[in-house]
Amino acid sequence: MNPQLYIGLMSGTSMDAVDGCLVDFAQSPPKLVANHSLPMDALRDSLRALATGCYPDNTDPIELLGEVDQQLARLFAQCAQALITQAGVLPTDIRAIGSHGQTIRHRPGARLPFTLQIGDPNYIAEACGIPVVADFRRRDVAAGGQGAPLVPPAHHALFGTTGQALLVINLGGIANITQITATGAVSGFDTGPANTLMDSWIKQHLGNAYDQDGHWAASGKPNTLLLTALLEDPWFRYPPPKSTGPEYFNLRWLKAQAQRYGIDIELLAPEDVQATLLELTTASVIDAAEAFIRAHTPQIVVAGGGAKNPALLASLARRVESLGVQAKIKTSMEMGVDPQWVECMAFAWLARETIEGRANNAPAVTGARRSVVLGGIYPA
Repeated sequence: MNPQLYIGLMSGTSMDAVDGCLVDFAQSPPKLVANHSLPMDALRDSLRALATGCYPDNTDPIELLGEVDQQLARLFAQCAQALITQAGVLPTDIRAIGSHGQTIRHRPGARLPFTLQIGDPNYIAEACGIPVVADFRRRDVAAGGQGAPLVPPAHHALFGTTGQALLVINLGGIANITQITATGAVSGFDTGPANTLMDSWIKQHLGNAYDQDGHWAASGKPNTLLLTALLEDPWFRYPPPKSTGPEYFNLRWLKAQAQRYGIDIELLAPEDVQATLLELTTASVIDAAEAFIRAHTPQIVVAGGGAKNPALLASLARRVESLGVQAKIKTSMEMGVDPQWVECMAFAWLARETIEGRANNAPAVTGARRSVVLGGIYPA
């Protein structure tokens, strides 16, 4: 058995696919050996119902939860099996699978804080014959943390060995940043919506799952009054540690926040709203990272699905340039890793640290009282 091969499995807040990767940690930086993605179209409506609490008539939520938990587990197992076949290795060559699961509720600020991911790791371990590490977030929450973001230490392992200050901007459904100083100090937090609002808005108006290359947003004109109203939400001014999700930033939030400032978004051109939502993403990210950018002039690396949106990248570049700082923006592809696979590589790394018994949360990021080993181990 090669103890340096790990699989990472991830389904993000966009709920569009299970992404998987096989990573070789014998090399530095770690090498992406294989990758695979399985669409979740058939499960998306059920997942959104679970995430929002808006169920079709006569639906038993507990029954739905149990069924989708098992359906997801089967998809995750299929993705892992496809990786093994693609790479031409045996299950016994894989030390462990790190399975994030699918977040359906994230409430770190509740009276009794909790976070909930589904995709039964017992089934994945049984189907693949490989130990599975899963349920990463709840241990950090138990230690007083936000349970998110968990990827900053992994970003350090993947990208932060250059001796130069680094800012990693992860644009999934939700945006988060990882700030790494030249001396290796790591901090980070969620900054707000990345693609989740844009995906929901284009789905409502055009029926598309996402805005390909930001073309629809680019066809519109940002509404300055609406952007100002959205940025007035107090969440953006909360100090870190902080995390969020689509249970907060969704179309209900968009309409309610606009109405608080006398704006009826249904009277605006839909493409102008889309353009405004794109600017909301980049404004909230750069506002959150401004102090670090000014202090460290970091190399800026963009990952996640948003890294493949030229309109988003152009807006980020304009906002960084407006700070008067000579900080170059590149995608993780220029660092040798396709943006789509960065987060599942991170969960392969988290699994490795858990298997080795090493603490793998970052209290400076999540606010946990102490460093802990994340996740539970489900033997083969």
